[in-house]
Amino acid sequence: MSADRETNQTMTDRDIALLLADAADEVEIGIAPYQAVIRGGRRRRARRWALATAAALVIVGGSGTFALAGLRDGNGVEVSPAVTRQSTAPSTPEERHVYEPQQTMLGAGTEQGQTWYVTVDVWGAPLTKAEAEAQLLAMSSRHEEPWDKDRPSALVGKTTYFVQRTFGSGEPGLLMGDSASKQDTMAGTDLKSGASTLDPKKTDGPQRLVVGQVAKTAQQVTCAWKDGSSTVAHRVAAGADVNSDEATIRPVAGSSDNWFVCVGPEGAAFDSVKVTK
Repeated sequence: MSADRETNQTMTDRDIALLLADAADEVEIGIAPYQAVIRGGRRRRARRWALATAAALVIVGGSGTFALAGLRDGNGVEVSPAVTRQSTAPSTPEERHVYEPQQTMLGAGTEQGQTWYVTVDVWGAPLTKAEAEAQLLAMSSRHEEPWDKDRPSALVGKTTYFVQRTFGSGEPGLLMGDSASKQDTMAGTDLKSGASTLDPKKTDGPQRLVVGQVAKTAQQVTCAWKDGSSTVAHRVAAGADVNSDEATIRPVAGSSDNWFVCVGPEGAAFDSVKVTK
C-alpha cells in the first residue's frame, strides 16, 4: 500500500478494491462439513419417521450439494437473503394456521369393496413458546402429537405435519409425522418416504402403501414392488381431483415440498422408490 493512499482521504474505486484484496489475502477460509450436516439432519428425521410408520423407510439425497444461501421459496427456487427478509411480513397465528392445520387429500381408492384414503395435516410454525404451547393443545384435541410434545420450544419456527390413512369404516390411523424448518426444503432428487400396509389393522400384511415427500421440481416417482412390477406417480397441479387408485405427486397446503402416494398390486410388497424424472 502506498504512503499516498495512507494520507489521501479521497480513495478511488481501484484503491478500495486493492485494500479488499489485501485483506482477503490474510483470511484463511476452511471447508465446512456441509455433507455431514445434511446427512446428520436427515438421520434424525429418519428415526422419527421409522417410529411413526413401524415400516420401511427411504431417505435419498440426490442433490449432493449445499448452497451457502441455503434458502428456497415454496417452489424450491433459491432466493437471496434480501428477498427473504422482505417476505417475512407479520401475521397472526390464525393466519399462519398455527392452531388449525391445513388438510390435503393425498390419495384415495378402493380395495375389496372398501374405500381407503390418505390425508396430511400441516400445522404452521409457531413464532413463540406461548404459541407452541397453545398449538400442542390444539394438536392433542385432534389426537395428533409431535415427538417434541414435551418441549414446546422445539416447535418454534417449525412446520409440523401428520399423515393419516383411513380404511373402510375404521378410525384414521397415523402413518407418519415430523417437524421441519424452512431450511429442510427438498431439492433435485431428494426423497423421503414411508411404506406401510393399506389397512392399519393388518400390520402383518404386505407393505403396499408408499407415501412421501419430494422437491417441487420432481415430475415423476417410481415405486417398485418385490413381484417385479412398478407404479409410476406423475405430478399434478394444485387442486387437481383425487381419482380412485391413481398414483400422483401433488402440492400440499402449507408444505414447502410436494407429496406422492403409490399403491402396489394386491399381494405385492414394497421394494424401492426413487425420483425418476
